[in-house]
Amino acid sequence: MEPLTTEYSEKEPPGSPASPHVPVGVQLTAVRLSEGLHPGQRSRLWADVTPEQWSDWHWQMRNRVTSLDQLRQLIHLTPDEEQAVRLKPELRVAITPHFAALMDPDDPNCPIRRQVVPTMAEFVLDDPDLEDPLGEDAHMPVPGLVHRYPDRVLVDITDQCVAYCRHCTRRRWVGTGAMPAHKSRIESIAQYLEAHPEVRDVLISGGDGLFLSDEMLDYTLSRFRAVKSVEILRLGTRIPIFLPQRVTAAMIATIRQYHPVWMNIHINHPREITPEVRTALAQLADAGIPLGAQTVLMAGVNDCANTMKALVHELVKNRVRPYYLYQCDLSQGIGHFRTPVSVGLSIIEALRGHTTGFAVPTFCIDAPGGGGKVPIMPNYLISMSDRKVIVRNFEGVIATYAEPDHYDHHAADNCEYCRRAAPKEGVAKLLAGDAVVLEPDGLRRKQRRVKKLDAERKTKRKQQIRLPVKPVAAPDLLPLASLMPSPVAPRRARGNGSSTNAQNGNGSAQVMSAKAR
Repeated sequence: MEPLTTEYSEKEPPGSPASPHVPVGVQLTAVRLSEGLHPGQRSRLWADVTPEQWSDWHWQMRNRVTSLDQLRQLIHLTPDEEQAVRLKPELRVAITPHFAALMDPDDPNCPIRRQVVPTMAEFVLDDPDLEDPLGEDAHMPVPGLVHRYPDRVLVDITDQCVAYCRHCTRRRWVGTGAMPAHKSRIESIAQYLEAHPEVRDVLISGGDGLFLSDEMLDYTLSRFRAVKSVEILRLGTRIPIFLPQRVTAAMIATIRQYHPVWMNIHINHPREITPEVRTALAQLADAGIPLGAQTVLMAGVNDCANTMKALVHELVKNRVRPYYLYQCDLSQGIGHFRTPVSVGLSIIEALRGHTTGFAVPTFCIDAPGGGGKVPIMPNYLISMSDRKVIVRNFEGVIATYAEPDHYDHHAADNCEYCRRAAPKEGVAKLLAGDAVVLEPDGLRRKQRRVKKLDAERKTKRKQQIRLPVKPVAAPDLLPLASLMPSPVAPRRARGNGSSTNAQNGNGSAQVMSAKAR
């Protein structure tokens, strides 16, 4: 079996606590930071750790918080939290010291704490909850590759993360070791890409798309970049937030060899942007890597327009463009994080027009079953006619826009891009005039119509085949009368009279009929 090529091992020990176990109920003493110290020294658990150790990502990985004893030394666990950790939820517990140091030890509603410390709510399965809410397994032609959009794919490069979000939508397999980063699997994915030249965009995620050694990252990017049809490589990651120390000069040098490479960073709250995170983001941006941010809307974490505005402002100050604000998926065990869709709409309403346009993310629902991202936004179009469009702005001002009196439609036949474009799908197919109606496959009315058409095709008489007539010489022609069929008397109803047939001398039939009574 091919050995694991990641630089980390999930089996390595989490590290020994730097101080003795603190019994439940003992006051956790906060340490005042002075120059030269690090945030971890606020906790007794890491009071003896040097700044050099704290800045070493290898040390951070070895000392991840994975046990109940470690959590007890960091925060005052509620009975609910402690019971959840004891019961070992489906998604494992692992928190980097960097992120754990941001938790409020006394507040169970701390937005940082809620993202990484399990609660008993994870064990509650609601009726709408799904194991695979996005239908990814059904759209996985190759292990680890999800192809549900026409020109782009998702590559789950590994199932491992440096820390595990309690709102993870792929919790059914993340952290289980089911999808290690093997070269053989990457080669299979690359071969699929080569066989599907319509794919131009590859998003490398997981798990975490950066949970790779520099050597494995180099191999992955180089192999995918070698596919001629691939134009863009993207990395989906939370490492700059959970483990900013991992963003090293070697990692950046590896990535920049394969431009254009984009990076989507998962971040949910403004408190996550620490000095170390700012440094990491600056290094990535300076390397020419366009940065975007995706955020999950969660109850008790960021379901507040003011919190979201603070987050997007911090992001754009650090050269990160807010990309998506996701409605929480229907994944099992995360129902307690879900908000009504109206909460997301109200946040967008509070951002659009009230702050910089490119600081407003696209609010969307990732449609269950593999339908993809559906953008949801407030209704700014009030009404329209063939001459006027009525719109409103963020202030509630209603305005009229006049349509042009004359418009020469785009001539698709004369457009080189239209001629090269792939066939349209969905609503675009209707707009292009390539279809009149779109119907679901399971529509009963459609099924009845198909059955009827099939039945008609089976009962319809086949066309008679006309055979060529063999030419006959003129002397051999027969009299036309002898070739004509004998006329047949019309059939009468019973009791309405009779008919008499007589033969004449030359054998032709003569019909004599009586008057109908």
